[in-house]
Amino acid sequence: VQLVESGGGLVQAGGSLRLSCAASGFTLNDYGIGWFRQAPGKERKAVSCISNKENSLWYTDSVKGRFTTSSDNAKNTVALQMNSLKPEDTAVYYCAAVVSCVIFSPHYTGSYSLYWGQGTQVTVSS
Repeated sequence: VQLVESGGGLVQAGGSLRLSCAASGFTLNDYGIGWFRQAPGKERKAVSCISNKENSLWYTDSVKGRFTTSSDNAKNTVALQMNSLKPEDTAVYYCAAVVSCVIFSPHYTGSYSLYWGQGTQVTVSS
């Protein structure tokens, strides 16, 4: 089982980035995919979750209306489209395979996630 993130980088405030999480060893019908981020000196926090099995989608309040997560079953990948980026979005972003999106909340750190990607750095300059 492997998750590989890509698409991070440096962008100015107001700009956009698209992160991708490619899954292997399982399908998106088996597990959902959660996105998390960890800013320097801060705890890892949940950003979004998508589950085909549950037909569910969740976003933390601070990214609602700006971030969109979607899945491509044919490619077995999940994308996180991030628009109107703010300096406070700066963090290392991780995707993780999850059994359910039901447990997701703004304070959830991903402790019940099954598999993790290596992370990708997103830096938003002011």
